[in-house]
Amino acid sequence: MSERPIPTLRRATVEDASLIVEHRHRMFADNHFTSEARLDAMDKAFEPWLRTALADNSYLGLLLEADGQILAGAGIYFMPFPPHWMHDEPRRAYLLNFYVTPEARGQGLAKQLLRAALAICRDKEIAVVTLHASPQGRHLYGQHSFEPSSEMMLRLKTESAE
Repeated sequence: MSERPIPTLRRATVEDASLIVEHRHRMFADNHFTSEARLDAMDKAFEPWLRTALADNSYLGLLLEADGQILAGAGIYFMPFPPHWMHDEPRRAYLLNFYVTPEARGQGLAKQLLRAALAICRDKEIAVVTLHASPQGRHLYGQHSFEPSSEMMLRLKTESAE
């Protein structure tokens, strides 16, 4: 019985943008949130945004790699946010794009990525970290003291699935 190599954590570069787009697409597809047509449209809009955000460090991508294979990824978007009663600084961190390849699931990789992301946020003295959790991710985030919030949403514009 051969042992699995221990994945190593690395920061994503602009050259990883296509892979991050693929992970994001698969993450939403796995959750059956929308049609393939909408996901394809999202991909086309997301990749240029992502390349810019990776280059200007407003998006920090984290990748777990073993034997030259990317097994999992996650992102942190450092976004402007007005000073608030919860924090004085005009920024927040938003966690997104947590994805583990099907063959690597159940190995604690999402937990490893979450811990790394939170350590980076602490190092950057981010006071508030937010995210939107899939049904599968809620337990993990709850284990790390994330709490549901009072956020509500109104979609003023909807895109067709065509």
